[in-house]
Amino acid sequence: MRRAAADGRAGGEGASRPYRGARRFLRALPPLIIVGGIVFDLSTPPEYTASPLFSAAPLIAAPFFSTLITLLTGIAAVVASIGLHVYNGTVDQIPALTETLTVVTVSALALLINRVVRRSGERLASARVIAETAQKAVLPAPAGRIGGLQIAARYEAAQADAFIGGDLFAVQETPYGVRLVVGDVRGKGLNAVEAVAVVIGAFREAAEQEATLEGVAARLERALAREGTRRDGLDAFEGFTTAVLAEIPGGDRVVRVVNRGHPEPLLLRADGGVELLRPSEAALPLGMGDLAVWPDRADETPYPPGATLLFYTDGLSEARDAEGTFYDPRERLAGRLFPGPEELLDALVADVRRHTAGGATDDMALLAVSRPAVGQPERRLTMPVVPPGPVPGR
Repeated sequence: MRRAAADGRAGGEGASRPYRGARRFLRALPPLIIVGGIVFDLSTPPEYTASPLFSAAPLIAAPFFSTLITLLTGIAAVVASIGLHVYNGTVDQIPALTETLTVVTVSALALLINRVVRRSGERLASARVIAETAQKAVLPAPAGRIGGLQIAARYEAAQADAFIGGDLFAVQETPYGVRLVVGDVRGKGLNAVEAVAVVIGAFREAAEQEATLEGVAARLERALAREGTRRDGLDAFEGFTTAVLAEIPGGDRVVRVVNRGHPEPLLLRADGGVELLRPSEAALPLGMGDLAVWPDRADETPYPPGATLLFYTDGLSEARDAEGTFYDPRERLAGRLFPGPEELLDALVADVRRHTAGGATDDMALLAVSRPAVGQPERRLTMPVVPPGPVPGR
């Protein structure tokens, strides 16, 4: 666990180090420009002027600093301009007055720019809060323990400060066991979020009422069909959703899966082995029922104690490095052991960031579900992470 956490911290610190250096450079740039202008003026003949440098300093400060710092930078630039003309004995000459007036005017414009930027930042911050609230309302994080299973979920946006996307997950305890869905709505923006709300709303109702997982899938299909009818012009190619549904009965050590065109889940065994849960029959995504009709079939797989199910969207399996190599979660996780689902997702997110060098192009939703072994405590806090290696039996 310590190694996984350290990897995550190292990845985050490495990614943020250049930004910290850039911020320190920007803070020092306005005073350095003013000092450089003074040195330039004193070391050159009188016909040379540092007025452009004095004008540049408040303009650079405007978008990055507070109004007070921008004002002080402008005052320092004006004082430096006047002081040098006094030192050179040219303060009463027309060029000197013109240069000083230019610095004063640019400093005033810098204050105006600063105010506009600050207002825009406040509006953006407000929009971020609204987006985050909407995301939490549509896609709430599941509880850490549901029906005796340990649960962990992540939503990783490809763009910084982006909260809304088309990936989805939901977990619910029902009379038929713990049921869950992980999916990816085609498209982006508010239309995708609306479709996510439709899918999750239909799933939560169907999961309680339908006796079979196949029945839940059929309800989701009908919900998307109704949504397509309501939204004029939305056809099957624009409104489909890839999804995988799973059911973990309380008394049976199995998992039942219905896959509708979604990346196959992984079963991580307690010995480090990784199994890909391939569907016995390929199926079209949800929302494309007009193109073909077939009965859904749930595939049943043993789900022993100590094992973890990993569900994910294509933002994980299609993440690429600089050479275009896709991320293979099965290969990367083979032979590794994790204390629990939270640590698994922490290590996985950090590993994807290293693989893509922070250049992910698609959102990524992750859901890990662990079945504790008999006598296993709530969380295994002392088990070390085993380095990647050959999987027994492979």
